[in-house]
Amino acid sequence: MKLNLKIWRQSGPNDKGYFDMHSVEANEHMSFLEMLDVLNEQLISEKKDPIAFAHDCREGICGTCNLVIDGRPHGPQKGTTTCQLHMRQYKDDDTIVIEPFRATAFPIIKDLVVDRSSLDGVIQAGGYISVNTGQAVDANAIPVEQEVAADAFDSATCIGCGACIAACPNGSAMLFTSAKVSHLGKLPQGKVEHKKRVQNMVAQMDKEGFGLCSNVGACEAECPKEISLDNIAFMNRAFIGSVLTTED
Repeated sequence: MKLNLKIWRQSGPNDKGYFDMHSVEANEHMSFLEMLDVLNEQLISEKKDPIAFAHDCREGICGTCNLVIDGRPHGPQKGTTTCQLHMRQYKDDDTIVIEPFRATAFPIIKDLVVDRSSLDGVIQAGGYISVNTGQAVDANAIPVEQEVAADAFDSATCIGCGACIAACPNGSAMLFTSAKVSHLGKLPQGKVEHKKRVQNMVAQMDKEGFGLCSNVGACEAECPKEISLDNIAFMNRAFIGSVLTTED
């Protein structure tokens, strides 16, 4: 099939960007990134600058393939990352608009590549357990209710791609941050630092320049791992509780 691609080009963070039109031949079995690879081979053969785009695992688990496709982070298919999107979603002579994630906290590096290190800053502020637990113990030594473990695991499936931020009209990182707060705060090992963690991560989230949450819900709708808005409610309760109480 022949596809018309309207792709964002930008030489650097301080340069003015623009949309550039390209045509490419693809087949329905290609992934979206493989289609971009074909385009880049074509551009290189024409001695033109290839499209810069980020990718790594191509298995939907690393969160690197952050593209906005026809106005939707990761494209039209629900619960799917860009690298898992296949060209069978399109038909001959379709025009596809491809942009980088748009958010104040995600400055553009080049073309479709953005700097998502602001998410690393949030993680470094508290998205870990630093309590000395000693040597590894038997898995059953610390009892965890099945429902609690399932909730924590669902939150932990967040891959930190930033789609929730790109989808949010305010550029909020509440879904991402709350997923990290929730999956640690719901387990016994993470409860020791729970209050400190939620305060530090929320403070760093604001420092990184993310916007405020207004409960639009676009974050949940566009999340490739379908992280629930319930995490935001959990984090809000935890944050308020940590501010109003002083006891450990």
